[in-house]
Amino acid sequence: MTQTPTPPTPVHWKVVVDAADPHAQADFWAAALHYVVEDNSPLIEKLLTAGAFPEALTVVSHGRRAWRDLAAVRHPDDPYEAESGTGRGRRLLFQRVPEEKTVKNRLHLDLHPGADRRDEEQARLEGLGARVLRRVEEPSGSWVVMADPEGNEFCLH
Repeated sequence: MTQTPTPPTPVHWKVVVDAADPHAQADFWAAALHYVVEDNSPLIEKLLTAGAFPEALTVVSHGRRAWRDLAAVRHPDDPYEAESGTGRGRRLLFQRVPEEKTVKNRLHLDLHPGADRRDEEQARLEGLGARVLRRVEEPSGSWVVMADPEGNEFCLH
């Protein structure tokens, strides 16, 4: 009898974005994608109580304790760890870095609200702090290249 091999477990991943202000970036992208900002406060409070790290590594954001240099957003329907608040699905993590963005992204997000909603979505994103960099018209399609509040490019299709 031949055994069927167990399929490999998919690798959990997240997109990590360097940021000057991770909490402002998380707020922008949570609103842009209709995601939720992760609540890590239960884990942070537990670790603070245990003396695992200094309070200076935290801030208060949205009325709850958060990591000073990290903030993440996740899809509201995806699973997450209740104890840590960490998403286990579609997720963006923003990490504070000292240097400013200086060159074009090597990786970017494409947002697909649908061609009939693109203008409405562009206006909504501009209202959140994004700006239009350029419009692209090619035989393969058209889209708008935008930048988030810190200048990271993304495309609106």
